Amino acid sequence: MPNTFLNSQWRLRPLLICHIGAVLLLASWLWQPTRQLWDRFDLALFTLLNEPVHATGLWAHIWAIGSMRPVDLAVGVLMLAVILKADLVFSGAQVRRALFAFLAVLLAMLLFRVGFAELVKLMGWQRPSASLVVEGSARLTELFPTWEERWDMKDSASRSFPGDHASVLLIWALFMSFFARGWKLLLVWSMAVLFMLPRLVAGAHWASDALVGGVFLSLLGLAWGCYTPFASKASAWLERISAPLTRQLARLPLLGRVSVISGRGEAPRSEGCPARRPQVIWPDATK
Repeated sequence: MPNTFLNSQWRLRPLLICHIGAVLLLASWLWQPTRQLWDRFDLALFTLLNEPVHATGLWAHIWAIGSMRPVDLAVGVLMLAVILKADLVFSGAQVRRALFAFLAVLLAMLLFRVGFAELVKLMGWQRPSASLVVEGSARLTELFPTWEERWDMKDSASRSFPGDHASVLLIWALFMSFFARGWKLLLVWSMAVLFMLPRLVAGAHWASDALVGGVFLSLLGLAWGCYTPFASKASAWLERISAPLTRQLARLPLLGRVSVISGRGEAPRSEGCPARRPQVIWPDATK
């Protein structure tokens, strides 16, 4: 059955479910009996991930590299590449609209992030990161000072809740989950989990910063981006206003072959037909 979640209609039931799930998740972190469970989980996971860093072996080097600011940029490029690679999740004719739709959903989440940050500050929910609280924790910036000077590593934060880095990864993974199937869905979530780990290993964030704060923001962004007309209309509008530019770029020798510019997929391969995958029906941009 074609996936038509991006349409111009309100879908009140999933919209309500996302809000209820987000509120219950946040309440579990605020209510003292369940907050104690979250705190125990936070400490146990941080100890498990951070303790091996003291040895400054391969484990420490891997996550030190993952904590560098330039790696964050590389992660963003990889996320976009999964969207824009024709015939990976979306066909060549769909990648441009998919990109615009994701940017609209991301914008919706970022708007919630601004308001939620003020609420967290007002209610006194903020807290420092694990590396600043847990005595004897391994600090990557101290173990690799020359890397820190050159590449600006992230291993601490005075305000760690919610996890902004995790919320972006989660909204991307949730958005892609509407379309990816089989090993492609596994790839998406493996990337999201893997790229969240550096902040958790280094202690820049507690696990609940991601699993509560990040998921909370992602559910709200997903709800208002995908279960309202917002992403559909925003992506159609962006495609319409960018059409003159893409038509000009499509005439260039190299850019004209890129699917997000040309709107065409890859050429058929001679060794066989591609496997069948879920279709994605996008609204007509002219309507």
